[in-house]
Amino acid sequence: MTVIWAEQALLPSGWARGVRVEIDGAGRIASVAPDQPADGYRAGILLPAPANAHSHAFQRAMAGLTEGRGPDPRDSFWTWRKLMYRFLDQLDPDQVQAIAALVQMEMLEAGYAANVEFHYLHHAPGGTPYDTLSEMAQRIVAATQETGIGLTLLPVHYRFGGCDRRELTAGQIRFGNDPDRFARLVEETRAALSALPPDARIGIAPHSLRAVAPEDISRAADLAQGGPIHMHLAEQVAEVEEVQAAHGARPVEWLLNHTQVDGQWCLIHCTQMDPHETTALARSGAVAGLCPITESSLGDGIFDGVRWMDSGGRIAVGSDSNIRISLSEELRTLDYSQRLRDRSRAALATPDRTTGRRLFDAVCAGGAQAAGRGSGAIAPGKLADLTALDAGHIDLVDQGGDIVLDCWVFAGSDAMVRDVWSAGRHVVQGGRHHARDRIEADYVRAMRPLRGTV
Repeated sequence: MTVIWAEQALLPSGWARGVRVEIDGAGRIASVAPDQPADGYRAGILLPAPANAHSHAFQRAMAGLTEGRGPDPRDSFWTWRKLMYRFLDQLDPDQVQAIAALVQMEMLEAGYAANVEFHYLHHAPGGTPYDTLSEMAQRIVAATQETGIGLTLLPVHYRFGGCDRRELTAGQIRFGNDPDRFARLVEETRAALSALPPDARIGIAPHSLRAVAPEDISRAADLAQGGPIHMHLAEQVAEVEEVQAAHGARPVEWLLNHTQVDGQWCLIHCTQMDPHETTALARSGAVAGLCPITESSLGDGIFDGVRWMDSGGRIAVGSDSNIRISLSEELRTLDYSQRLRDRSRAALATPDRTTGRRLFDAVCAGGAQAAGRGSGAIAPGKLADLTALDAGHIDLVDQGGDIVLDCWVFAGSDAMVRDVWSAGRHVVQGGRHHARDRIEADYVRAMRPLRGTV
């Protein structure tokens, strides 16, 4: 048994002091007891650790490199995507592994315990499959072995360049698979996960309504074998218009009318929804996978968080393009977007829960659901995905209860994170990942040939 003792901890029943947590050899919480004398590893403020619900790891290497204005009169998601395609066409498997390890390390140091990797970079430049079809997926697994993060790996199905089923462009050709080859890729990826601890998961991700056929979406549940199903949905105005022209319905309307959307699903972004779509999708039980920093960076729009959460909708957050990996900033950006849109304050607070508490509870539960991971709470039987904040931080000294979360999200930063456990693996101590020096050195070495390619 591993024993953690916390000065205060957020339990399903609320805040408690002097909390003793026992973790068994399988990485699950065996017992939780408040009002106990100090024992074992001492933590300040112990919290459940959310999952990062949406990541494209390789895009981390582009952070800060796409902020200039090109020849197009109006820069947009679509011009950024051209740069992203040009960049990814340079990446080899060794570089992808080094980037993924850095991303996972930064997630852990930000307070996440798990990474849901929306993995679509499958083939060599030019679209030729590697000798091992799952080569790139195996590099994500290898990075995970180094970092110790919990992994839910989502092989992405990508067939077409648009709703008209046009051929993939040069930038997309590394993603592409027909249904049979994609099924083989999924099985190879499933086998590769056997190299990881048993908390690793696999799911399926039809990329978007633009990139797959309706029959591909209907096959997703069989391929997932009970694992999560993720898909980009209603991110851009041009995407909504293309889907509506091709299918006679807006993306959310089409999906709800043609698919049994339920708690197995996580729909990413959903920044372009009408009010009736927001309410209907919220009531389906699916998770909205939100990436507020990336959505801001790309000018996607503002998710209707107030209506969604008031309709019982579930949310998770992810770092998507990984331009900035910060759990506290994702939550802050989400709430501030609601305030700016509605010209209000504390838009997502309720009479009994502060903004930080409501958001944190939501992303812990929604992240666990989106990852297909038995975590999200400090309770017996749950995976020991835990984050400890520094009770001695200047903004947290003598603070207690929900104010702790508000100080972290709105006044602090992820520098407050002192310890992180992923399924009981103590991977961050003193705010630092145990393999930071090696991971950073590998990343710098891998990136040198790529500088100047965007």
